[in-house]
Amino acid sequence: MLRLSDEQLIADPAPLRHWFDCQLGGGSRALTIEKIIGGASNSLLRVTRGDQQFALRRPPAVSNDRTSHDLARELKLMRALAQTDVPCARLVEGTTATDVIGGPFLVMEWVDGFTPRDPMPGCFADDRGNRRALGDAVIDALAKIALVDWQGVGLGDFGKPDGFLDRQVDRWLSQFQRNQVRNLSELDQVVTWLRTNAPSNTSPGLMHGDYSFANVMVARDAPARIAAIIDWELATIGDPLLDLGHLLSSWEDASSGPTWAYYVDWTAMRSRAEAAERYSLGCGRDVSALPFYMALALFRLAVILEGSYARYRRGQSDNPRHAVFETRVPTILAQAVRLIDHEG
Repeated sequence: MLRLSDEQLIADPAPLRHWFDCQLGGGSRALTIEKIIGGASNSLLRVTRGDQQFALRRPPAVSNDRTSHDLARELKLMRALAQTDVPCARLVEGTTATDVIGGPFLVMEWVDGFTPRDPMPGCFADDRGNRRALGDAVIDALAKIALVDWQGVGLGDFGKPDGFLDRQVDRWLSQFQRNQVRNLSELDQVVTWLRTNAPSNTSPGLMHGDYSFANVMVARDAPARIAAIIDWELATIGDPLLDLGHLLSSWEDASSGPTWAYYVDWTAMRSRAEAAERYSLGCGRDVSALPFYMALALFRLAVILEGSYARYRRGQSDNPRHAVFETRVPTILAQAVRLIDHEG
């Protein structure tokens, strides 16, 4: 079956109707579908069935890397996370078959909340105490991921934790080279520094893989609470400190200068050092090598976004967000270089 586009599903949801009826029962009901403005990777559609709403996620028609957008892995993960206290949307079901809409997809219950981008709504718009508490909630939810008994919930074969950190530079450099459409002048400096500054002692755990303010949903009312962590497509068993590095590479304070998370006003948040200490207290992990993890996270983010830009350059994507990465990727690498230079 040929893959149906988002626009085709919105115009005619009939191909999904029988699938929803089978999963939810209660007789056949009509669906309405709308596209949600979201990330630059997966498609996100809101499906309404009667008085219920669901989030349908599907990978792009053309993936920038053969290891990404693996819905079978994500389905396994969502089933495992249902056994934990990690805040997640409830999985309805999903499929890797192509006989429904021409490609894999998964469906979750719709979460009532907001992604924390400024201007934020309601009591989080300008109340400094609520905004600081929101930042703390983001940190605390990340610590919960690091505490998951990944073997106990059935994720013993979900990743390859042995040698995880040792593989990272080569893994992401290889992805960049497979998709390369231009030279990035600061890439070599970042790669060289990472190769010579990797910590020797690591402890495996569950990683989200892309943890940031953009990938959490916050409940609308105070006190601040994470309603759901979303977009788990890069999750694996590896080094959870890389998640912290990614989050704190976005975290701007008086010492950091501008970061890639331009969409948040950080003035009410605790400092980056205080955030790292809160995480350490929450999950018991040593954060002394945080600069390495932040630099690695920035390198990895640059490579991922460059893959999307490469698809745009080759005419495989018409997403205008991908065009913006022409300038954003060099900016992210420049942030990594500033961090490296500060560390000496």
